[in-house]
Amino acid sequence: MIPLRNTLNGRGLPSPTQPPVALRRIGVVTTSRADYSHLYWPLRELAGRPEVELGIFSLGPHLSPQFGSTVQEIERDGLPIQSRIECLLSSDTGTGMAKTIGVAILGLADAFTAWRPDLLLIIADRYEMLAPASTALALRIPIAHIEGGEISQGAIDDAVRNALTKLAHIHFTSTETARRRVIAMGEEPWRVHCAGAPSLDHLRRSKLFDRAALESKLGLSLSPPTIVAAWHPVTILRDTNAEADAFFTALAQASAQIVFVYPNSDAGGLALIDRTRALAATRAHTHVFVNLDAVAYWSLLSFADALVGNSSSGIMEAASFALPVVNVGIRQQGRERARNVIDAPAEASAILAAIHRALTPALRKGLAGMANPYGDGTASETIASVLSSVSLDGLLVKQPARLPSFAESAPLGR
Repeated sequence: MIPLRNTLNGRGLPSPTQPPVALRRIGVVTTSRADYSHLYWPLRELAGRPEVELGIFSLGPHLSPQFGSTVQEIERDGLPIQSRIECLLSSDTGTGMAKTIGVAILGLADAFTAWRPDLLLIIADRYEMLAPASTALALRIPIAHIEGGEISQGAIDDAVRNALTKLAHIHFTSTETARRRVIAMGEEPWRVHCAGAPSLDHLRRSKLFDRAALESKLGLSLSPPTIVAAWHPVTILRDTNAEADAFFTALAQASAQIVFVYPNSDAGGLALIDRTRALAATRAHTHVFVNLDAVAYWSLLSFADALVGNSSSGIMEAASFALPVVNVGIRQQGRERARNVIDAPAEASAILAAIHRALTPALRKGLAGMANPYGDGTASETIASVLSSVSLDGLLVKQPARLPSFAESAPLGR
């Protein structure tokens, strides 16, 4: 049964001038600390709209003690969790990833049937997102997708992102180039909105920690130079940790304080956790955090001297602080990037040279005033406005893209 807005007058009778209006039921899927930090302000915007009934489906790493049980963060924020779906296998293999998708589909099928959204919002490119998209497709629930049209050739995320784009009916891209790419994939232009990256809304709307408060929260002094290290499995490779040797070798030799954040739950992630903790046990001034909430992580980027690794946060968020980034290896290959990013191959000597360059005061000074190509921190308003107002009539039916004529498509010279 679809809930109705309260239109009773002071005598407890329906108002003759305000007929009952059905709420629009919007479901949002979040699987981990990473996507929740991106979804936080869109969720806040949707929760504050009287015409929307919001329901959050939390699954995967959110419910895992090994990854910090971050569903508790959603609970503390007071946002409405509609369902908690246990699906993450305690595995470190591709087989475990594939089975996690299957277990998630079983749980989501029941959850979406019990509380059926009018629209389902999903984000980015994590493999777990194939589960809600597939389930919604079978149940004929329209899908809205955030951050389509981007490229990350060194991860299966690239294929996942493109699959989600074709399964989705409304699109919110982070850049204009990404919008054009989604349209080039055959999506109708009216369905595709360039909103910017919603993670950047934290910079405009969240209160970041000052240095003293952040140091107290982290339990360490951010004396320079401090490097944030964020490294994830390279899932396009058969050996997802093939590039890790060079990364850890370089960091062991770097003359800086290092603050590590945990890798994600991809195949090889548990081995990376063990390796990170082993480095911290033998290297001075090396700190490891299982989870940092979005505001703490943003605040850390604002006071760090560089970020090193292969995380998308080095591409998308670090530019807002003009923070030098050493992007290592192939995981983020193909992404749009600002001039704060220094690309380095997965070779220890090259990584060390790039770190040295990143920590050069002249380089940091030269980044002052740079713009972030991923937006200005207003994405959440655009996303909530479109989701709460777009017509649902015929939304599931997409019109095919125009094919080029034979003359346009024929090879030259034939």
